[in-house]
Amino acid sequence: MADEPEQWYFDVRRGVAVPASERGHADDLLGPYPSKTAAENWRKSVAARNDAWDAEDERWEHLGENRDK
Repeated sequence: MADEPEQWYFDVRRGVAVPASERGHADDLLGPYPSKTAAENWRKSVAARNDAWDAEDERWEHLGENRDK
């Protein structure tokens, strides 16, 4: 589809962001990302996502602990 924006991936083997049309083996890729810049900044995205997941895990782990008995 020509109207859809191109997706980008980060190729960890080559250490570069690549458009979907040039992506290599799936085992070497992170993504898709909406832009080349987003793919190049994958570490920030992964760190932010992992921090959010950790916070949610912590919340669930302690859910209901402060309830009155």
